[in-house]
Amino acid sequence: MFESLKNLFFPKVCAGCHTLLMTNEIVFCTNCRHEMPLTQYHLDSNNEAVKKFYGKIEIEHASAFLYFNKKGIVQELIHNLKYKGNEEIGTVLGNWYVEDLKNINLKTAFDVVIPVPLHQKKFKERGYNQVTTFGKALSEGLNIPYDNSILFRTKYSKTQSKKNLLGRSEGIKNVFDVNFSEENHNKHFLLIDDVLTTGATLEACSRSLLKIPGAKISIVCMAMAH
Repeated sequence: MFESLKNLFFPKVCAGCHTLLMTNEIVFCTNCRHEMPLTQYHLDSNNEAVKKFYGKIEIEHASAFLYFNKKGIVQELIHNLKYKGNEEIGTVLGNWYVEDLKNINLKTAFDVVIPVPLHQKKFKERGYNQVTTFGKALSEGLNIPYDNSILFRTKYSKTQSKKNLLGRSEGIKNVFDVNFSEENHNKHFLLIDDVLTTGATLEACSRSLLKIPGAKISIVCMAMAH
């Protein structure tokens, strides 16, 4: 009864198109779900996400779930997740994508999910890391730990979204570091982020994780700029 009253006064709307959600719909409507621009990168070991890191870092796998287009449905979803506090979006996307990730043919399975970290100042400003719920959904679906204590950000920096390629690459150097023990040696880390653009942030994170002896890196994002 309480839930019905809450929905009456505060109706749930689709995070993609803002229409009212039906009783059986979660986060986004059925129409938006069917319109999601899926990349299907998990089916191609030589996909565009992998190519972002050619000649830069050695990775086992890279993929993104959705294509990110300006003024598209995915931009609206990421905006609502990142700036409007709708963390349930990450959970739904993670639960959806993890079924695809289970079918990736890799030499070694993922051992730990690692999120791209926020600086403590940024975390206090926003109140949450936008990739946490996505990562925890992957963690649960893959039955592996989620660990946000190994990789950390050492410097506070402005958003990368409005910088050009050179500016992003230069601005992100030496921003991350790792805190690890022998227990973390020889692990296959699944590094996650929201949107893959130039790859500069993920490259910097990966370089830090590769300081861990025997580390292997795979990268998965909710979306990739297209």
